[in-house]
Amino acid sequence: MLEKIREGSQGPAAKIILGAVILSFALAGIGGYLGQTTEQPVAEVNGVKISQTEFSRAYQNERNRLEQQFGEYFAQIAADPNYMAQIRQGVIDRLVQQELQTQLAAELGLRVSDESVRKAILEMPYFQVGGQFSNDRYLQVIRQMNFQPDAFREYLREDMTRSQLVGAVAGTDFILENELNNSVALQQQTRSIDYLVVAKESLQEGIEVTEQEIADYYELNQPQFLAPEQVSVSYIDLNAATLTLDSSVSEEDIKAYYDQNSAQYVEPEKRRVSHILIDNSEDDDAAKAKAEELLAQLQSGADFAELAESSSDDVVSAEMGGDLDWIERDMMDPAFEDATYALESKGDISDVVESEFGYHIIKLTDIQTQQVKPYADVKDELRAELERTKKINAFYEKQTQMGELAFEISDTLIDAAEAAGVEVQKTELVTRNALPEPLNNPQVVTAIFSPEVLEDRMNSEVIEVGDEHAVVVRVNDHKAATTKALADVSEQIKATLVSQKASELAKEKARTLYAEIEAGKSLNEVAQAEGLTVRQEAALARQAYTVSPAIVQQAFKMAHPQGAPEVEVVDLNNGDAAIVALKAVNPATEVEINEQQKQNITMAQVNKNYMVFIAALKAQAEVQVPQATQAAE
Repeated sequence: MLEKIREGSQGPAAKIILGAVILSFALAGIGGYLGQTTEQPVAEVNGVKISQTEFSRAYQNERNRLEQQFGEYFAQIAADPNYMAQIRQGVIDRLVQQELQTQLAAELGLRVSDESVRKAILEMPYFQVGGQFSNDRYLQVIRQMNFQPDAFREYLREDMTRSQLVGAVAGTDFILENELNNSVALQQQTRSIDYLVVAKESLQEGIEVTEQEIADYYELNQPQFLAPEQVSVSYIDLNAATLTLDSSVSEEDIKAYYDQNSAQYVEPEKRRVSHILIDNSEDDDAAKAKAEELLAQLQSGADFAELAESSSDDVVSAEMGGDLDWIERDMMDPAFEDATYALESKGDISDVVESEFGYHIIKLTDIQTQQVKPYADVKDELRAELERTKKINAFYEKQTQMGELAFEISDTLIDAAEAAGVEVQKTELVTRNALPEPLNNPQVVTAIFSPEVLEDRMNSEVIEVGDEHAVVVRVNDHKAATTKALADVSEQIKATLVSQKASELAKEKARTLYAEIEAGKSLNEVAQAEGLTVRQEAALARQAYTVSPAIVQQAFKMAHPQGAPEVEVVDLNNGDAAIVALKAVNPATEVEINEQQKQNITMAQVNKNYMVFIAALKAQAEVQVPQATQAAE
């Protein structure tokens, strides 16, 4: 069983899954790896609890991903509670799936090797610069994720173990070459058709619509004729980015700030170190003995880099002779850090040091002493910072005055605008979805349509719409949503009814012509008699875009013709009707399968297998998700 899984996890389909899942660490929460809590779980899988902390991390990361994808529109999406409830449920489902996979992998005794973890890290685009692995980039990224190198490797090992299992199960049933060929051949097949279209426009002349029909349609379709609610708004837009300073920042101001805050411009001492790590998770005594033996070899003249490459359990740094790049205080495990800063000179080697990751031997390879950035190097940066600070201070002072006056004089914005040093702006009557920036902010929209602002015509409170960006609004005019009068929409309804009746006539005519063809006439004969045009497509493809999609779909649903053409009637989306005659099915002469097609077909099969696999795991598991979890954000 295990051998089959290991073999299956090496197939092409599995590699697609592995690539997708392994790289997911950049978006996924690090979850239970950082420890469990006693808080109410969001789910329980076979007795194992998924904590609120795990869910919160994963949910926040999913929100961040969506925010990056949708940009400024995400605020509108997030305002829909039903949509966000679906997002929350999706996150819970993924966490449950991960836990199910972890449990099965543990039950089967699966474990990804150190070499596989090392290779995965070296190949991740996140850690590459110019297409090559960068240790500096690697350390920078994992530190941003609050990982030590050893902890990150263990987290990745768990993720890869799950991926190995999923890849084996979903990818073991590989697609045979002939299956690929058949699938692509079917996609590349074309069909020879003749068709005619009975256009509804050609049948509209003479159609009558009664006043009663118009009135009945109006009564049955009132929502179609709803004139949306509209408002006209006055507002104050206060933005630090557009404020004009009363006075510029002087050279004396900049120099004084530099002198008063000189500590900010001190670059702390950095140390570059290499290490050899011996993992003590399985046998502490044996690990310590091995570390002491390696230290003895170093003290006897052994080369540190060679020993790190051959003996260190930190498989990533081992590739670089144990190099961990530059470190500063508060970046590493305390015991490791204390030992590093106890070394006095380049080339010094520590004794064996125990940390939470095992036993280390540390070599100091370089020292960058504490340095102070010269005033000339930071002057321009300080000028911009001081100007920004001055604008921010002015903004908050003006915002306070604006808010106080908008509250005290609640029937106008003029006084508040004068205090803020800006003009009152106004909109025409617009719907809530057509409000201009910054009024289209969800919080501002809510304020505009609140009873106090909309009905009592009071000024709103100060509403923050961004960093150092705030508005105050008041409603000038309001038109409630109303149903348009019948007289105003009568012609519109008449045109709709004429179109509907013409469409029915087109469908009836197409079916009459179809009956004539069934009785023995040809498509060309009935077309000529009615003054219609027969169009021909000698090699209609599934992806054809010059022919109505309904005609294409119908052509590929029809049975292969046996002698005489197969004929069918099809209703088109625009209200027209068509008669399609399938003359021949043209198989692909030379099936060409490119990598993208192969991957698409493979992934379709992989996804199908994966969903079956997850469904089977869930069916055998005891999964509990409290209802409160799904209801609360």
